[in-house]
Amino acid sequence: MNRYIKLGIFSSIIFSNMFTLLNAQSNEPNIKSKERTSFQTSEPWKPLTDVRADIAIVYGTHQRGDMSFEQRLETWREKGYNTHFMTGIAWGEYQDYFTGKWDGKKHLDEGQVTMKGDTIWHGYMVPYIVPSLNFLSYMKENIIKRVIDAGIDAIYLEEPEFWARAGYSSSFKKEWKDYYGFDWRPQHESAENTYLSNKLKYHLYIRALEECFSYAKEYGKSKGMNVRCYVPTHSLVNYSQWQIVSPEASLASLDCVDGYIAQVWTGTSREPNFYNGVRMERVFENAFLEYGCMESMTAPTKRKVFFLTDPIEDLPRDWEDYKKNYQATFTAKLMYPGNNNYEVMPWPDRIYEGLYRKSADSEEMARIPRFYSTQMQIMINTLNDVPLSENKVSGSSDISVLMANSMMFQRSPIPVSGYDDPQLSNFYGESLPLIKRGIPVNIMHLENTIYPDCWKNTKVLIMSYSNMKPLDEKFHKPIAEWVKKGGILIYASRDTDPFQNVLEWWNQKGNNFKRPSDHLFSLMGIKENPKDGEYKYGKGAVRVIREDPKEFILKENGDNSLLTALKKLYQTKNRKLIEKNNFTLTRGNYELIAVLDESVNHQDYEVKGCFVDLFNPDLPIVLEKHIAVGEQAYLYNLKDLKKENKPKFVAGACRIYDEKSTTNSYSFVAKSPKETTNVMRVYLPKEPKKIFVNDKDGNNLQNIVYEWNEQSKTEKIIFENDPEGISVTIEF
Repeated sequence: MNRYIKLGIFSSIIFSNMFTLLNAQSNEPNIKSKERTSFQTSEPWKPLTDVRADIAIVYGTHQRGDMSFEQRLETWREKGYNTHFMTGIAWGEYQDYFTGKWDGKKHLDEGQVTMKGDTIWHGYMVPYIVPSLNFLSYMKENIIKRVIDAGIDAIYLEEPEFWARAGYSSSFKKEWKDYYGFDWRPQHESAENTYLSNKLKYHLYIRALEECFSYAKEYGKSKGMNVRCYVPTHSLVNYSQWQIVSPEASLASLDCVDGYIAQVWTGTSREPNFYNGVRMERVFENAFLEYGCMESMTAPTKRKVFFLTDPIEDLPRDWEDYKKNYQATFTAKLMYPGNNNYEVMPWPDRIYEGLYRKSADSEEMARIPRFYSTQMQIMINTLNDVPLSENKVSGSSDISVLMANSMMFQRSPIPVSGYDDPQLSNFYGESLPLIKRGIPVNIMHLENTIYPDCWKNTKVLIMSYSNMKPLDEKFHKPIAEWVKKGGILIYASRDTDPFQNVLEWWNQKGNNFKRPSDHLFSLMGIKENPKDGEYKYGKGAVRVIREDPKEFILKENGDNSLLTALKKLYQTKNRKLIEKNNFTLTRGNYELIAVLDESVNHQDYEVKGCFVDLFNPDLPIVLEKHIAVGEQAYLYNLKDLKKENKPKFVAGACRIYDEKSTTNSYSFVAKSPKETTNVMRVYLPKEPKKIFVNDKDGNNLQNIVYEWNEQSKTEKIIFENDPEGISVTIEF
């Protein structure tokens, strides 16, 4: 039953004083004590975009209207935010460098250039950069020093990106000669030139980040500060798909790199791929692999990673499309229970104030609908609460797929003679057949195999050198030792692609291997170029499949050889390969469910209990939930609250502060952006007698909707949000 609160003048005076007292003891500093959630913005604080994460990452040092960087920064600090800084390392508002204002010389020739002689632009007078040492001096002196002087102790240099189609500028040719010791070679002329060109692009951005971050840490020390340095970056999966080269996993081994932001969102995850011969979008599955890729980069080296999702995306679509795919990527990121650091959104200004299509069949544009802003805020505020967990995603575990940075080196916008890998199918051929059968495959980075923690959750490793090559022979020794101790290696490759013959360590300096896999096999006593079959080494086994992984997915039921080998080698007396059409995970009170299409069956998933549906902006109580094929669910399980029988804020489109409980009352202050609607659920030992809802001045809010649910013992309260705070006091 819905009821409306009408408060008298006396209660207004009481709660005005109470609100003043609460603000005097402000819980705002509690934001600063945490660094779990963040967002990035180039704008100053506004009531419409006061997201209430722990960190406001202020973007760019450029003037914004009549406000300097330092002034923008201060607007967020005044609201209690911990402030960090972000800017691009491959592009940015660095016109003073390119036009010669900084050092008296023009540097537009340092842009990334295609074979046709065209500069690749990110915006007006903003080229993608070949990061010369001179440009890095500009970054250090003009950007990094300034932000540290402003008191910033966390710097994010985002998207170190070099396009595969670039590599034809005079500045790149100079870097080539310096790095390789011989004259530049056009990358489009051969597989080897493609590989060498992309390897140099990779090196240039490792150098760029190491130079800038080392400077930041040293300069910070000189001012008594511990400056932390992060790299916001797309996943290796996405960069390889989009034909971009970036340092990726190698950065996690640098002392000057403290971690990453995993830039995964609808725009990256909806990139189509092949499975069973069909090319289409597979957003949840792709996001699951992207986040897994980012986690495996950081976990063995103990680096921090913030998982990002975006409630919209770069390309204009309609609000329902955004909502559907946001739920898919959001579920995927929470399927990694060993991480609880999140960038809750980028660019809140475009999310809350941007205009997008109202529906797929309409050209009418509108700001974010109230139902979606409410749901989004419910979701992002759970990220402040969702716990780490030792639970695992349901299904047969301890199966990993190997990937390496060199996946990017074999990508070319111009077809390489003798090589074809449509939509990165050699990677997806190793992973999608498992994902689609409900097997939560892990990702392992070849560059991290030297770290013992890399092997913690792997009993079976699937690998191929069809689409990548090892950059150092040292990565092979830990693989061989792992097999010797009982590991199972499935190696799937024809080993006939032209990149097998590039100028690299396996055919230089005393090594005479025709293929890099021959070096790995030699460490396990297996002769070179072994035939299709099974080989023993120590307590373990190696299964060689003489097919390229792309063959598993480019035709219907092409994955039989992979699945047959996996079942035979994985299954023991106490372990079976379980095939199903879903993933589930419990993290504290939070239940995550994803039901897969194109799977072993087309059955909906059913869960029973007493839950709050967190993907529904009305926050309904559900006793039985059916999740359809191709959909996801995010539920709050109330069973533990009933056992404890204490008041608790369960969920809502706000962040709460100043919680106080007594034997017969519960109070807090709710904050969230202006022009959004707050729907919340609060668990209570018994039905409330009175509820008081006031603004910061103690005025009664009008048209407050509240509803008691006896079965769940929760009160639903609905009112309009205010970033200055709404005080709620419940007596029971």
